[in-house]
Amino acid sequence: MAAVGVAPLLPAVLPPTARAASSGADFPLVRGGAAVDIFVDAADDPAVIRAAGDLQADVERVTGVRPQLRHALPERAALLVLVGTLGASPVVDRLVAERRLDVSGVKGRWEASVTQVVNRPLPGVDRALVIAGSDRRGTIYGIYDTSERIGVSPWYWWADVPVEHRDTLTVPAGPLKRYEPSVRYRGVFINDEQNLTTWSRRTQEPDKNIGPETYKRVFELLLRLKANYLWPAMHPYSDFFNKHRENPELADRYGIVVGSSHPEALLRNGVHEWEPWAKEHPGADGTPPVYDYTVNPGVISDYWRARARQNAAYESSWTLGMRGLHDSALETKYATTVPEKVVVMNDIIADQRRILAEEVGTAAEPQIFIPYKEVLELYNAGVRVPEDVTLIWPDDNHGNMRQLPNDAERVRPGGNGIYYHLSYWGRPRSYLWLDTTQLSKVWQELRRVYEHGVDRMWIFNVGDLKSIETGLAFSMDMAWDVDRWDADHVEDFLAEWAGRQFGQRHGREIAAIRTEYYRLAAERRPEFIDRAMFSVVHHGDEAGRRLAAYERLLERARTTGAKLPESYRDAFYELVEYPVHGAYLMNLKYYWADRNALALRQGRGAGTNRFADLAEAAHAAEAAITKRYNTEVAGGKWDGIVNPYPSQIPKAPGRPAVTRVARQETSGLGVAAEGNETGAERPLSFSSYTRDRRFVDVFNTGFLAVDWAAEAGHPWVRLSSAGGSMTEQTRVWVEIDWARVPEGAHESAVVLTGAGQRVEVPLRVVSERERARAFVEAHGYVSIDAGHFDRRVARGGARWRTVRGLGRRTGAVEAVPSTAAPVTGDFPSRAPELGYRVRFTSTGSFPVTVFRLPSLDERGQRRVAVALDDQPVTVLSGQAVATGNRGDAWARNVEEGIEKLTATVTVTEPGEHVLRLFMVDAAIAVDQIVIDTGGLPATYLAPPESYHPVFNRDPGYAPGVDAPAQ
Repeated sequence: MAAVGVAPLLPAVLPPTARAASSGADFPLVRGGAAVDIFVDAADDPAVIRAAGDLQADVERVTGVRPQLRHALPERAALLVLVGTLGASPVVDRLVAERRLDVSGVKGRWEASVTQVVNRPLPGVDRALVIAGSDRRGTIYGIYDTSERIGVSPWYWWADVPVEHRDTLTVPAGPLKRYEPSVRYRGVFINDEQNLTTWSRRTQEPDKNIGPETYKRVFELLLRLKANYLWPAMHPYSDFFNKHRENPELADRYGIVVGSSHPEALLRNGVHEWEPWAKEHPGADGTPPVYDYTVNPGVISDYWRARARQNAAYESSWTLGMRGLHDSALETKYATTVPEKVVVMNDIIADQRRILAEEVGTAAEPQIFIPYKEVLELYNAGVRVPEDVTLIWPDDNHGNMRQLPNDAERVRPGGNGIYYHLSYWGRPRSYLWLDTTQLSKVWQELRRVYEHGVDRMWIFNVGDLKSIETGLAFSMDMAWDVDRWDADHVEDFLAEWAGRQFGQRHGREIAAIRTEYYRLAAERRPEFIDRAMFSVVHHGDEAGRRLAAYERLLERARTTGAKLPESYRDAFYELVEYPVHGAYLMNLKYYWADRNALALRQGRGAGTNRFADLAEAAHAAEAAITKRYNTEVAGGKWDGIVNPYPSQIPKAPGRPAVTRVARQETSGLGVAAEGNETGAERPLSFSSYTRDRRFVDVFNTGFLAVDWAAEAGHPWVRLSSAGGSMTEQTRVWVEIDWARVPEGAHESAVVLTGAGQRVEVPLRVVSERERARAFVEAHGYVSIDAGHFDRRVARGGARWRTVRGLGRRTGAVEAVPSTAAPVTGDFPSRAPELGYRVRFTSTGSFPVTVFRLPSLDERGQRRVAVALDDQPVTVLSGQAVATGNRGDAWARNVEEGIEKLTATVTVTEPGEHVLRLFMVDAAIAVDQIVIDTGGLPATYLAPPESYHPVFNRDPGYAPGVDAPAQ
């Protein structure tokens, strides 16, 4: 393992809920070609016995030596691994009774465990490694902790992370204690799973559409990730879970709690099961009954009862309430108003509770109620949910919690949970292809829900599961120990996680790659990309700068992958390279398509067709890397698992339309300066503070070669090219030699000639020698990263904090704690405040736009406030409600990942001022602030950050200013 720097899961990197302290020499599991036997009592839970078999297999994966799995104690053994559950293993119970095994903080707890070496634990046994759990899953997690410590990743199968061979295998003596988790039920919803179904049928079970063999793999992964809960696949193209009776039996044998999603009451899959049931139970007129409780309560009640009776013996979660079939809205023919529907829902819940009491009894727990979409409106209108039922609060399908429990709901015995999307199919756009939700965004929302007492159940929609490896691993890590990572250290999770998969020496670089990948997705998910989203003419080619960042990121990924041993290449491609490359190509093809459309408007000739070729080449390259994933990686193991364009679910934008022009035997000179679609009406602006680099596109209006020349109006104007012969186009970069520019404001020009034409591009150049102490106005704006504040003041028990890796930049500021009361007045003395020094050269009333990261509160408001100096404070109100629509404010916010809130500030005299940002509502996060002092063009992204002597000393030399090579 040292060859690649891989480290097993040692106590030093375990979360705080897994405490370790040394108690002697390391314990050898394999030495001298011999493996230590593993004992588990035959009377222990079958799930524990099965997991002990995985430990047996894991030892063999590492060493090639398979230990014996015993159910009878040996008469004589120097070493033994003892696995057992408190109360189910007499050997373990005896060690506890004799105070040989320390179970303080473990016994009587939920899913806790201790792993400890005990000397002379039994007659004839000299030394034993004891893995003991407070309950069956506690023991299972202790087993898998040991597996990870010896170098078997939870992703050894699902992501092909190799297991490094070792001839000698030891583990620390401990004791290691894994205390109970922060969240009781932690799991996933396999949803919108067409790719998973295709892959499963091709590679796992040719006669099924996700069946027991696939679920075995899912169950094992969940347990290795310390999860315990599943909502199984439920779409029309998948077999419903209970179709194969082995599925619930296997889940119980593994120790997985099986529930069902919001439209699947009492474990019934309406997509597949209602129609056959309805046909078998026709109405008096012989027609099948409809799935409407106001029309057919008896038939529907019997339908639910049958499943409750069938699965009564298994550890299950029971979803109460009702929605329409297959994620459609509740149908109530005889209840048309909201109050009438509330009465119907109350009757439904009472009926379901009666069924569970009669068929399942006291084992019918947990019971959950999910106020999803239209059901949330009914809940808020008065649906009575019994106190022992867990309320599952949904997000808006895009990672923003819609509402959280109030004081009364927090103290309910049934507690609270969340249903959170890492993948989604629906309005306004779907994101199912790649893992693109920033981990810092996940962290922010999960911290918020936990602070509101939501700790009973966290369920994550993971789509096909395969592409969400990193997000899923982080979410499960948070669910086990919500306090492990703070606002400054989410990237540390990535470094640690990547280090476990690929070796510690590569962990930091892979973490940096993933962080930048998430940042670019926070600007716009690759699945959300569309025509004309990013400007190709403003801010140094906004879209091109973004593509340059992707190019650099892909190069970093490839360079890192090349350093890994060959055995790691498949895992690296799946977890790192393919997501980066795929997102890059998805953006690239639309970039070239936008350039193609602009070229057509500009009257370009051969260049128009060149951009069309590049767009189609990017789409072909995207198809090629996906084909590689499906047919070559891991020997074709993942055939069908990744597909941006499955037949029944639109996952990502397809091939963009492009236009070609007919060849003409002509030539001509065309010019488009930065900031202009055509011509050069808008001058190129340069400031000695921002040290800008601007472009001028010089192009051929025909297809025959044209000679051209460029000449600068002053010796301190530098050009990347002085001319030549071209058939298509070239981009000329214009810079200023600031050491030669006299102080003051200057006007200059670049003159381009060719084909009998002359075009003059005006330049405005401002050279200042004064040392600024603030953000400096230039080019008609001031742009500020919100985390770059000069002053921070906490008030009233609340404060602003920086969350690294959150938002479109390197971090955003958030008002915390999330439970703080709103501040509605007297802001300078009561509200937490951030101050930003700004040096203005202009005067007047200017728009100031706060880029707020979307968050919701459907019972409250989403507000923040701004002021300049001691001027009156302006309160800005954001979107607080998820509409589920397309084309409105909520839809725009989730598509763009920000909400722009604009106020006006008045600058009465030039010089230094202080822009002040105040908290109004807690859990508000702000990413950027932009002040438009005149002529700022409308673009998707904020303009590049302004000069600041501390935070941004060399903005003109920031990476990412070049467009992709043409």
